[in-house]
Amino acid sequence: MAEPTNSRRARRRELRRIRSRRHNPDGTMTLIQHVYEFRRRLSYALLAIVAGGIIGFIWFEQAIGPIPSLGEMIRGPYCALPDSMLADFNGDGECRLLQTKPFEVFMIRLKVGIAAGAVLMAPVWLYQFWAFVAPGLYEKERKYGKIFVSIATVLFAIGAALAYLLVPVALRMLVGFGGDNFTTALTGDDYISFIITLLVIFGVSFEVPLLIIMLNRAGVLTYEQLSKWRRGIIMLLFVFAAIVTPADPFSMLALALALTLLFEGAIQVARLHDRKKAKQRKELGWDNLSDDEAAPFEYTPSSADGEDVT
Repeated sequence: MAEPTNSRRARRRELRRIRSRRHNPDGTMTLIQHVYEFRRRLSYALLAIVAGGIIGFIWFEQAIGPIPSLGEMIRGPYCALPDSMLADFNGDGECRLLQTKPFEVFMIRLKVGIAAGAVLMAPVWLYQFWAFVAPGLYEKERKYGKIFVSIATVLFAIGAALAYLLVPVALRMLVGFGGDNFTTALTGDDYISFIITLLVIFGVSFEVPLLIIMLNRAGVLTYEQLSKWRRGIIMLLFVFAAIVTPADPFSMLALALALTLLFEGAIQVARLHDRKKAKQRKELGWDNLSDDEAAPFEYTPSSADGEDVT
């Protein structure tokens, strides 16, 4: 028993040494070391989500200071419907969702708690993902990666917040199609699934302009191409919004217009980036080179410490 234990301890020490920039500046690892590192980072990320899920599970019923409970916030759009649309089975005027299955409320609390926990602990599990990927990137790539991850988080939050603001209007339009012939009594599972799906759809959709900027930075898309395809892409954005949103025109138009504005902003960022690159190429004289002329790069090899090799 002592030998395997010592072997595991030695392996952990070796992994810590490899992860240390002081002992391993370039972050090189073998395949098995990459597997161990991935398992470690994934374990930390899952532990963070589980911890956040426990907090979210408790927060579902308990308000945190001035912050209302999760259950109250999620139930808010449903309870904002006119009283004439809501069914009042108890006759007390209280707004409640229906539970039609045993343990349905428990599963709803668990689902909402995990979703809220993943959002609350996003900096932790995103850091674990970043810590696994970053050693294989150059310094400039790490800088851009941090910027893009930060912007992606903000865009997702803005998209989810916009969806939450639109839910009452969308819900009123969807349940109001039947007029006075129907009364609304939504089950908890269906309603929560509707809310979470809409939040995720809006949040993920807001990442599209950032993807366009990343492709432009990588040289895959240019401003000239984006400008030429502008009308077609905007039409695709409207089609995309019509497919992923519920069957109400208000949510579709809101998502499509928001994506159109973000897409236009991404085009302008691409325009500035391409203009800067064109200016640099002109200053370096690259555009004046003939096809059979060598590029003006420095071809002198250097050693690892930066000294020229003669």
